[in-house]
Formats: sequence, C-alpha cells, structure tokens
Amino acid sequence: MRKSCLHVAPAALLGILWLAGISTALHAETGSVAVVLTKGGFILGVGRGEGVLTLRGRHYPFTVSGISVGGTIGASTTKLVGQAFNLRGPESIEGTYGAVGAGGALAGGAGSVRLRNTNGAITNVVILQLSGPKVGVELSVAAAGVSIRLK
Repeated sequence: MRKSCLHVAPAALLGILWLAGISTALHAETGSVAVVLTKGGFILGVGRGEGVLTLRGRHYPFTVSGISVGGTIGASTTKLVGQAFNLRGPESIEGTYGAVGAGGALAGGAGSVRLRNTNGAITNVVILQLSGPKVGVELSVAAAGVSIRLK
C-alpha cells in the first residue's frame, strides 16, 4: 500500500518551517546599547536623544525620538544602557518600538524600559532591555512609542 503525498507533505512542511525558525534564531545576535534621552511634557511627553549600538566590536551611532501619551508631567534626562536582542546586523535596530511602563524622578532616580520593535515578521522582532539613572522632575505612567534611526 502506498502512502499519500497529502499525508506526508504537511509533516514535511512543518519540519522545514521548524528548522528555518531554528536557523533564524541561531543567526540572531545580541549587541550592547547606550542611550541619552531628554524628555519633557504635560500629559503628552516628547523626547529626543542619541545612542550607540555596539555590535561585533564596532560602534553604530543612532538617533532616538519618541512620544508618550498618558500621565506625564515634568522633564528629565535619562542615561540608559542595556542589550539589544535578536539583531540580524546593525541596521535591524532601526524601526519603531513600543513600550508601556511607569517611571519617575525627583532630582535623581532610575528608569527601566523594555522596548519591542514593531516592524517586520515575528521572527525579526528586536527587543531592547535598558535601564539607568534619570535626572530631573518627572512622573509618568504612559504608553510610549520610540523611533530609532542609524546616523
């Protein structure tokens, strides 16, 4: 008795897709990131800054611009450092990131954020995990969007 190709093909296709997913994950890299961001606002917050991605021993400067909507009041400067996960080269850090979080500063404090790139397929999502000191007077509980572009 002969097996139908229709019964074997879905299993083979799933196997190929699974291997492609593993191959994609194996090619992903992690880089270090340093960002200085100045933000101010009342309900609507606006921020600008600059940063550097370090990947494979090379430095790639970038600009950051962002907006937050929600409970934001005051102004602050935050120096963030951390990791960029799931990179496929330096250009993959570019894009629009989303985050929801809370933070605050009163002449000094700390900030922490996890940003997720909303561009491309789910296997190409870049995650930034950043934290660092915040200086100024600001209180925020807001949804944020950040755009990163290489210089």
